[in-house]
Amino acid sequence: VQLQASGGRSAQAGGSLRLTCQASETTRGVIVGWYRQAPGNQRELVAAFRRDGSARYGDSVKGRFTISRDNGKKQVYLQMYNLEVADTAVYYCHYNDEVNDYWGQGTQVTVSS
Repeated sequence: VQLQASGGRSAQAGGSLRLTCQASETTRGVIVGWYRQAPGNQRELVAAFRRDGSARYGDSVKGRFTISRDNGKKQVYLQMYNLEVADTAVYYCHYNDEVNDYWGQGTQVTVSS
């Protein structure tokens, strides 16, 4: 499975961004979503779809970020609102098909005050 993340850039605190993950395989019935990693920190869950289609979010982004997808396009989106400086990180697309874990190359999000 190939994953291509895009949409990362610099933004002001309080602003918004949308990230896109283009998958090479179906986004139905799999675990697919976003993680992030800031310098010196462990990679953490941002938002992801479970196999049953329900979504889960990391505590720090609940109420500010929304995950969505277009299964026809094999794309998963992360809409980020009310950005905070602490959201600065490399954002990775993640995919699990019950056999393997797959990671995209990451896209940098930098939020300044």
